[in-house]
Amino acid sequence: MNSYICLDIEATGLSPRIDKIIEIGAIKVIDGVETDTFSTFVNPGRKLDERIVELTGITDDDLKDAPFIDTVIPEFVEFCGDLPLLGHHIISDFSILKQAAMNNRLTFEKEAVDTLKISRACFPALPSKKLIDMCAHYDIPLEAHRALNDAKGTDALYRRLREEFSEKYPELFVPAELIHNVKKERPIRKNQKERIQAMIERYGIECPYDLEHMSMNEAGRYIDKLIATYGK
Repeated sequence: MNSYICLDIEATGLSPRIDKIIEIGAIKVIDGVETDTFSTFVNPGRKLDERIVELTGITDDDLKDAPFIDTVIPEFVEFCGDLPLLGHHIISDFSILKQAAMNNRLTFEKEAVDTLKISRACFPALPSKKLIDMCAHYDIPLEAHRALNDAKGTDALYRRLREEFSEKYPELFVPAELIHNVKKERPIRKNQKERIQAMIERYGIECPYDLEHMSMNEAGRYIDKLIATYGK
């Protein structure tokens, strides 16, 4: 595979239905040459947990003026075009991106090569096949947990793996279909929004969400949390 989109995302967590993208980084490679990049913060419509801030270095201030995913995802889908994907544990990033695409009535069906899968097959004795450790194995510089940096590190890792193992394991370097089923999330209902507004006023709390960008399921979970904490 010589033409592809190598991507990485940072998100509020790992669940496609619960968590939200906060950064997308990708490079476009055509015939082995990097021809373009895509890099943006994404406003998740919620405050970040401290663990995500510590992991990524991304803060709420970084995201407050960033575009929401409904603006970003059409641009990213267009950037990818018909090219296959490349990533380290690519199904994780793909599943969250596909959910975002589905929520915005876009199709995002892809084939991909996974450098984590290659690393596991080629280096069974290594104690860790995380991107940062595989890059360290090959002396590839990496500033981890920032999307574009991780995408560039993944691409460099792929090139080293392909050079060393593509003849021995050619099947690992052929794009395979990514399968992840998603359902479109419905936006927050009017009565849910009104109930949340009433509850946060009643209890004098700060809502960590942007109500205009919550899904119906997200609103339901937050209402349940408020009830569990403060009662009806």
